[in-house]
Amino acid sequence: MANDSGCAVGAVGLALVIGGLAGAAMALLLAPKSGRESREQLRGYARRAEDQVHDLAGKATDLMDQAVDKGHEFVQGKKMVLAEAVEAGRAAMHRERERLSGEKTS
Repeated sequence: MANDSGCAVGAVGLALVIGGLAGAAMALLLAPKSGRESREQLRGYARRAEDQVHDLAGKATDLMDQAVDKGHEFVQGKKMVLAEAVEAGRAAMHRERERLSGEKTS
């Protein structure tokens, strides 16, 4: 469940960044500024958007690392349970063989 909320946060964050960029571009196109001023303002917006994207990518990477670690722990736990079950099955089979071989000789 925690992984789902992490993905949702990342998607919402990405949508906000994209929406912000689109809004900034429209504002600059409609603003009464010179071309040089508009380009400098666009560069500033692009730098901030890039920083935000890097932050979101870092958060997404952290969430993926956590999910992989939890998945690894889960698999290791299940492997231990399975190994114990197999060993218990082998021991039961061995006991049953001994019991049956004892019945044949009697």
